[in-house]
Amino acid sequence: MNQDPPEGLDPATAAQRLRDEGPNELGVSQRRTVLDMAWDVVREPMFLLLMGAGTIYLAMGDAHEAMILLGFVVIIMAITVLQERRTDNALEALRDLSSPRALVLRGGETLRIPGREVVRDDVLLLAEGDRVPADGLLLQAHELATDESMLTGESVAVAKQLPDGQVFAGTMVVSGQGMVRVTATGRETELGRIGQSLQAIELQASPLREEMARLTRRLVVIGVALCVLLAALFWWLRGGWLEAVLAGITLAMGILPQELPVIMIVFLALAARRLAVQQVLTRRLNAIETLGQTTVLCVDKTGTLTQNRMAVAALCVADQTLDTQQLLSNSLPEAFHELIEYAVLASEIEPHDPMEQAFHRLAGAHLEITEHLHPQWTLAREYELSPELLAMSHLWRDGKNAHDVVAAKGAPEAVIDLCHLPEAQREQIAASAAAMADRGLRVLGVAKARHRAASGWPDIQHDFDFEWVGLVGLADPLRPEVPEVVAQCQRAGIRVVMITGDHPRTAGAIAVQAGIQTEGVVTGDEIAAMDAPSLAAHVARTNVFARVKPQQKLALVEALKAQGEVVAMTGDGVNDAPALKAAHIGIAMGQRGTDVAREAASLVLLQDDFTSIVRAIHRGRRTFANLRQAMVYTLAVHIPIIGLALLPVLLGLPLVLAPLHIAFLELVIDPACSLVFEAEEGDADLMDRPPRRTSEPLLSAAHVALSLLQGGGVTAVVVGLYVWVLAQGAATSLASTAAFVVLVVGNAALILPSRSSRTGWGTLWSGMTAVSGWVLGGTALALLAITSVPVLAGPFGFEPLGPAQWLLALALGAGLLLPFQANKWLLRRR
Repeated sequence: MNQDPPEGLDPATAAQRLRDEGPNELGVSQRRTVLDMAWDVVREPMFLLLMGAGTIYLAMGDAHEAMILLGFVVIIMAITVLQERRTDNALEALRDLSSPRALVLRGGETLRIPGREVVRDDVLLLAEGDRVPADGLLLQAHELATDESMLTGESVAVAKQLPDGQVFAGTMVVSGQGMVRVTATGRETELGRIGQSLQAIELQASPLREEMARLTRRLVVIGVALCVLLAALFWWLRGGWLEAVLAGITLAMGILPQELPVIMIVFLALAARRLAVQQVLTRRLNAIETLGQTTVLCVDKTGTLTQNRMAVAALCVADQTLDTQQLLSNSLPEAFHELIEYAVLASEIEPHDPMEQAFHRLAGAHLEITEHLHPQWTLAREYELSPELLAMSHLWRDGKNAHDVVAAKGAPEAVIDLCHLPEAQREQIAASAAAMADRGLRVLGVAKARHRAASGWPDIQHDFDFEWVGLVGLADPLRPEVPEVVAQCQRAGIRVVMITGDHPRTAGAIAVQAGIQTEGVVTGDEIAAMDAPSLAAHVARTNVFARVKPQQKLALVEALKAQGEVVAMTGDGVNDAPALKAAHIGIAMGQRGTDVAREAASLVLLQDDFTSIVRAIHRGRRTFANLRQAMVYTLAVHIPIIGLALLPVLLGLPLVLAPLHIAFLELVIDPACSLVFEAEEGDADLMDRPPRRTSEPLLSAAHVALSLLQGGGVTAVVVGLYVWVLAQGAATSLASTAAFVVLVVGNAALILPSRSSRTGWGTLWSGMTAVSGWVLGGTALALLAITSVPVLAGPFGFEPLGPAQWLLALALGAGLLLPFQANKWLLRRR
């Protein structure tokens, strides 16, 4: 240390300042109470529709149907609130960056206090491995360096020197020690200011939810119109206003889409639970809806594509260069042993700096070192890095030899200068260093010297007689799974864009290794000089952006969105948070990410595994595909309900359906079948298809046509059977029972072809889940019970069928599989 330490704040002053200025916390949180979550659900149009329908049925005296609808309401609220509460609780367990423990001087005493209690003008004592709790100015420093990748995206440690060195909240001390006077806490820190910028960014609405709301509103309008029309028609043809109202209410119950929000919430909640099993935490359910639409995946380099763990990538001695990736165990050539040895000697004994850790790992693997290099030696003197000389030296003594050993490392040009090399050798080394830098490597020079132990230690490093040893190239290695993940994204029609704060050469090299295709690298300085049209042009064709500042990341995301892209943004640092929130889908790395990044994101990867992103996108596509199949099925099964409500009135026949019949269909068929479709694995080529266009609706004209055809086929068979049985002189109750059995069996059979958009007969049974078997079996048992058990059949107005009648009804229902498959084939051909 360079000067006497100050006394620090008086404890009473610190306590008063904590009360006046508040705790050292970011104050950026989107955690909501249970009431907040419930209120969000209550304001949903679909929820209001369910409540309105339940109230109308209750007023009409149909308490059973009202209770069913109110039960749906409770299910929706419970699933949504529990899911969001669970994700918020999981996030609470991840909080550790905004309130680290702090070592402070107060009243001349050293105290360990919670980071939230640090106040302005506190004196902090920092050491290797500490998380900096607040912004501050250096008072003293000894080889101090911090990892600021959370703020800047740079994976290389930043050296801190007097007199104007600063440290920032949320960064990590990777080497040395320091004393700091706090200048800003909480929201006033650099980390806090970036966090506050999130408040001005509004969350994206869910395209799928908006589309579902539009579909619901249309069906409500159609249902109300047909209800009124049928009631008027019934009264005009038959008279009796009460019967007319009942007929209209029955039709309305068949048309009102009360199961649509249930199906949607169930799909999203179960998808979120499945993602949680895969260590992906869903903070907002609408992210699952949008995942399958993703067209651009914006990724940060440091910690996302790379491991944020420096490794030695290349060694250069004289005219020999070695790529360490080609090394086998214990096969480091002898010519490079001295280079690694002196690189380790120039590093800390227990290093926190990622580069020094990389030297120790390589030495441990190839120099047969168990713990420390030359354990009998002692570190006698350290020469620090300085702005004037970007090199550092360690002087080692063993007490036996007449000469001490000196090891130096630093920027190649600085170490060259220490060695006082001739011009020709300088140029040769500089060319080698440039070639390594072009590969995206961080290059350091290493030198050695001997010094007489009896002589005094020189004051500056230049007074040693250094000899050049060689160059070391370090890289933040690519995560091994990244190339395959990027290739999968490209096969799925997803453009991968790297946005990083790192050097352009490094970014370009990592992009090549990852398989990211791009037309050059655009830097943050170039972005700053662009107008909006120029930025839009570059965003359209460039996939690598380097030296990008936080607000520029946000600008790039907004530019991509302006071009109609559906943007997913991954990241782990504070610098990623604004873009994470602005993107359609923000994906934060949970193990290493900041609280601000996790709060801004829609999804959090609990394990920083890049493959989880592709699994999440696959889950999003699968959820959407299954939801579409469920919607096609749901609309189809409503067609015969509408037909059985309308046609008997038009044909002058007794009514087939009453509210209780439709309640049975809603409880047994629709919600249960939504579980069947959610559990489907989906088509094998889901990730080989392009993303769904934002203009493509959930249900296209072709899907609606398929629903009409499938439902129309069931209607024709059911009504035809009903008319035929009545024509044979059978009782109305028997005809209604037979028609209802065919209706239920036909709707159950429709599950099989509706599970997939494929037309082959094998798809009816292949990949059938246990859920499908349970639903089909449960439907059969329930149908048997209400048609055969007198106490249950009575309220429905059913009469037990004979064996021949059962066989006929089952054959007609199951036989609908043939036209179901034919309809799919015809529409697919068109």
